[in-house]
Amino acid sequence: MEILDGKKISNQIKDEITVEVDKMKKKGEKVPHLAAVLVGNDGASLTYVGSKVKSCERVGFESTLVKLPSTTSELELLNKIEELNKDENIDGFIVQLPLPEQINEQKVLMAIDPDKDVDGFHPTNFGKMALDMSTFIPATPFGILELLERYNVETKGKHTVVIGRSHIVGRPMSILMGRKGFPGNSTVTLTHSHTKNITQITSQADIIITALGQPNYLKAEMVKDDVVVIDVGITRVPDEDAPRGYKITGDVDFENVSKKASYITPVPGGVGPMTIAMLLKNTLLARERHRARNGQ
Repeated sequence: MEILDGKKISNQIKDEITVEVDKMKKKGEKVPHLAAVLVGNDGASLTYVGSKVKSCERVGFESTLVKLPSTTSELELLNKIEELNKDENIDGFIVQLPLPEQINEQKVLMAIDPDKDVDGFHPTNFGKMALDMSTFIPATPFGILELLERYNVETKGKHTVVIGRSHIVGRPMSILMGRKGFPGNSTVTLTHSHTKNITQITSQADIIITALGQPNYLKAEMVKDDVVVIDVGITRVPDEDAPRGYKITGDVDFENVSKKASYITPVPGGVGPMTIAMLLKNTLLARERHRARNGQ
């Protein structure tokens, strides 16, 4: 069994990006600039955005954090997005989800300029991804592909089972794992809350990607020997013995499933760190496109 170490690989990617940014600086070029919009004070969102800002500093990107109160109206947020769309200094930006209930998330994601949508959530980018065209791949699926590629995990002809059909992870992964090329060329089964006999399906899988958010959902009896397991789940589970009063748990019963797996991602330290690294990679891509478009 080999651990797919997202922390290690994400640091490698950040080092590679740092080298690219240093080259830009030496040529006197503008370095990539990532902005993040945070509405309200959700604890997990604050932590996540904070780590994005730190990662930007580490690789030499410029970053801007736009903090808005939880009382912000939909119109106020849409006006702020329009400002960022028009700001030539900003190459890419994200709007941190979830948003307060008075704001329609779909409307907000649709308002982002697809050329600055480094989260890869805009329908234009999602459609290009589905058609195998060059685009921004959502950061978490992009990170999973990168892990599989850097550990040289064979995907061709394999049976991949995806658990969960969210637009952020499950659905894009089901498309990407079936695409031509590597990682890809696998036969994909997409499962969800209405799937019957799920154990029958997962026990035939060569690769399982689970993004449910249900702690310890995937048990050892649900998988076959030598399975590859990618655990995207991340849930805070109360734990009186832990310093913070909780521990972070994935969708997979790691202790028992890891005994049968050939490769497995830990939680934390697996897919999570990759998400931020790939967001930086998308921002670098946005900068290159921006420069090509403006002839800079």
